[in-house]
Amino acid sequence: MDKKVVVIGGGAAGMMAGYFAAKEGASVTILEKNKMLGRKIRISGKGRCNLTNASDLETIINNIYRNGNFMYSSLYSFTNDNLIDLFESFGLKLKTERGNRVFPVSDKSIDVVKTMEKMLDSKNVRVKTSSTVKNIILEDEKVKGVVLSNGTKMMADRVIVTTGGKSYPLTGSTGDGYIMAKKCGHSITDLYPALVGLETREPISEELVGLNLRNISINLYKNGKKIYEDFGELEYRDYGIDGPIIKSASCYMDNFQKNNYKIVLDLKPALTYEKLDARILRDFEKYSNKPFEKSLKDLLPKKMIDYIVYKTGIDRKKPVHQVSKEERHILLGLIKGVEYDIKRLRPIEEAIVTEGGISVKEVNPSTMESKLVEGLYFAGEILDINGFTGGYNLQIAFSTGYLAGINSAQ
Repeated sequence: MDKKVVVIGGGAAGMMAGYFAAKEGASVTILEKNKMLGRKIRISGKGRCNLTNASDLETIINNIYRNGNFMYSSLYSFTNDNLIDLFESFGLKLKTERGNRVFPVSDKSIDVVKTMEKMLDSKNVRVKTSSTVKNIILEDEKVKGVVLSNGTKMMADRVIVTTGGKSYPLTGSTGDGYIMAKKCGHSITDLYPALVGLETREPISEELVGLNLRNISINLYKNGKKIYEDFGELEYRDYGIDGPIIKSASCYMDNFQKNNYKIVLDLKPALTYEKLDARILRDFEKYSNKPFEKSLKDLLPKKMIDYIVYKTGIDRKKPVHQVSKEERHILLGLIKGVEYDIKRLRPIEEAIVTEGGISVKEVNPSTMESKLVEGLYFAGEILDINGFTGGYNLQIAFSTGYLAGINSAQ
């Protein structure tokens, strides 16, 4: 007889779980509390949706910095190549960009959601939107169904919880799944914002806000010791710094009461000190009779010049030919090392993902079934698994969703 499977949450993991459970012959209902499926997919990747990464699986596992080893079964069962083939078989054209990040050719995340809706339709998956689940029904440590917020009971042989984390609450990720899992006996590890912007102690000047710096490198220091480095893109915000490399760095930061964090930017990582010095000397020669501030226009973004001049302490109107060697070396040191003391992470509501979640020790990595409750499965961000930016977190959702789906139908 067909298994009755209820999926709580219609995001990336929930839709994938629903599709594969139905494909294996189960009768599937997805309960989504929003009015639409895939709310978070719609806004991911600035509305473009970086849905996976085209690197080899070992590279992907190395980019899952929290509980990456738990992901071996699910990633090898449903690889990034399997995912790409599946989406393309339903008509979604994909492309690979810098860093092996995979996007829809259309650059529209809505096309990913529409493709997944098409997949669900093809397997007659029932989707009930605006449906909030209040409780999971258990009997003798076995799943029997769910209770909706209006009191309606829906009986089921299997329940898959894919309610996401606590980040982006506007998308419906408000932490309900943790409460349900706790009632079923599961432990939840501490929750933190991950992949989020950083507030700096130094206020960001108005002209810097909105500036994007590309091809720069950062070093992150914790209590004076370097713990992380990265290369890529950074964005200035009114509260501090953000952008892909800053979001990745945020994953290494916690307990600001106990630890001091500092980020040092190298604005010209491709140039050694010697090459940069030679470059500055050429610019100084070119603009030798101009004021100092004018000599930097070939070297730095326009919005950055005032800030750098101010930080050097050199009089902006000083003729370039009067700038001393010592002053030039201050400028050089600054371009190779702009320092920011970090006050704290931005709030969890702004984080791309939640760090922490259901302890993976209580979930079978080969099936995604709870080790405590028969017939209860978990997939996606609700689990204590995190990757860096670059398509890794969505691949985690899709691969765990796949395993939960096929195993729930057995």
